[in-house]
Amino acid sequence: MSTTGLTAADLVEGWGKAGVEEGMTLIVHASLSSLGPVAGGAATVVESLRTAVGPAGTLVMPAFTWQVTDPAPDHKGVPDAATAGLRAAVPAFHPDLPSTEMGAISETLRTLPDSVRSSHPQASVAAVGARAAEITAAQPLGFAIGPASPFGRIHELGGHILLIGVGHNRNTFLHYAETLTPRPRLKLRRFPLVVDGERVWAETVDVGNDNGRHFPTVGREFEEFAGLAETTVGGAPCRLVPLEPFVPFAVRRLTELLAQDEDQASAGPDAT
Repeated sequence: MSTTGLTAADLVEGWGKAGVEEGMTLIVHASLSSLGPVAGGAATVVESLRTAVGPAGTLVMPAFTWQVTDPAPDHKGVPDAATAGLRAAVPAFHPDLPSTEMGAISETLRTLPDSVRSSHPQASVAAVGARAAEITAAQPLGFAIGPASPFGRIHELGGHILLIGVGHNRNTFLHYAETLTPRPRLKLRRFPLVVDGERVWAETVDVGNDNGRHFPTVGREFEEFAGLAETTVGGAPCRLVPLEPFVPFAVRRLTELLAQDEDQASAGPDAT
């Protein structure tokens, strides 16, 4: 490591030790600060990841835009002036809209000249590399993280998840796995769209938020089941998760855990 922090070469070596190989389709969830000082910051991290997967590989990151949502979801009926003003201030999605919640590494990837992005108003992904256009080509408004989404195509391509300094509570593929369970938790997405030049509000259904209830447990159990080794790159604990075994494991365990939740809810608060 140089005196100014981790270099691209340091990071490429680290990704290799984590198991990243050339030609991989790799979706990354990352915390820049967890790595410690990096010479060149997020741009160096993205460069190193591109080098690690090589020209035949593809690098994908979430580019979610939570700012494109209804600021008054509980208001019913015709909005009053204050509610109408809040909703009017919500931007409609466009490909250059910043992703404000996913971190500097993801946002740096999104802004690369050759980056392509899927079209969902709240749950888009950005990608570069050999299969980027294929992965981002289509994304349904409803169940935006389901089988017909970029996440489904990453799964079909035998992709891998790389967690850099973050836990499975940030692993979007656990939402994907939940869409494949018999009785997923559901939520309503609401966002503005421009249709034939007119701004309208759309509502769609998707899997709900986990809020740390089951995802960390399922992720930890899979790591134990698969014998995954955690590596450290800079100061960041890193895990490379292969989707081919991970998805069926997660579907099975989430199905069991969600059924237990339903049983407990049916039994009532006084059940022992």
